[in-house]
Amino acid sequence: MKAVVYDRYGPPDVLRLETLARPVPREGEVLVRVHATTVTRTDTGLRSAEFFISRFVTGIRRPKQRVPGIELAGVVEEIGPGVTEFAVGDRVFGVRSGAHAEYVTVPESGALAQMPAGLTFEQAAAVCDGAALALACLRAAGPLDRRDVLVYGASGSVGTAAVQLAKHLGARVTAVCNTENVELARSLGADEVVDYLEQDFTRTGKLYDVVFDAVGKHSFRRSRHSLRPGGTFVETDLGFMWHVPLLALLTRWIGSKRVRLGITKYRKEDVLLLKELIEAGEYRAVVDRTYSLDDVVEASRYVETGQKTGNVVLTVSSGAAS
Repeated sequence: MKAVVYDRYGPPDVLRLETLARPVPREGEVLVRVHATTVTRTDTGLRSAEFFISRFVTGIRRPKQRVPGIELAGVVEEIGPGVTEFAVGDRVFGVRSGAHAEYVTVPESGALAQMPAGLTFEQAAAVCDGAALALACLRAAGPLDRRDVLVYGASGSVGTAAVQLAKHLGARVTAVCNTENVELARSLGADEVVDYLEQDFTRTGKLYDVVFDAVGKHSFRRSRHSLRPGGTFVETDLGFMWHVPLLALLTRWIGSKRVRLGITKYRKEDVLLLKELIEAGEYRAVVDRTYSLDDVVEASRYVETGQKTGNVVLTVSSGAAS
């Protein structure tokens, strides 16, 4: 089978296509023929070792996992012994490491579910990662019903997910993005939109119960005066920023405003929740650009510009692979 691989950390050019043996599903696993996957901010950060602390998990000197990618949508090609939830031919989507390949094995109990009705593979592949990060952060902020939530960076993969999920959880949502994406944020359900090129939300005098930095470009110091007493500043785990856990600890004991860090977990129940919301018309993944798997280097360069809106998708050959 064809797959993207890399054997050292570095720029997008370290990625290359290689022919690998097609995996065989073990007990409790399914083999998925991947039709679409994505290039995420997490993928580029791990590959470049920008998230240096992540090397303690991914490999100190070189990556342990040669095939990148985590999101996928495709068709079940084969099932291993003991699998009862899926059958050959099922259209599925979810999260699994090594997704930048024509085939990948996924545990039946893992973050995998039947694709929502009416979605293309490209749309389904872009659903889970940003939403999982957003859910982790929103849950860390506590109950959101009838609370004022500001999403900073509302046009990225995590931000577009956060706007929709915060609305689902009952919040009044203010989205912060650039001029180009104001209408997108409104279409996703934001009650108010702040164009950061025209206005600094920290200078408006409005207070929020939660400020969610969805892109790792803001800070508690800059946001604290925009939080109500008892309010929460929440950060993603994308940047592995050392000071956030320290602030989370300190604010437990000092002052009334809190810092929280959302720790991402990819769970089947969350994939099923997203499927339900999509089919109810309450959630959609935003796709910016689509590239072929052969163009993974170009796609990665684009993601690294920090200018993408929503998600960047890779289409994978659906032909037979050996």
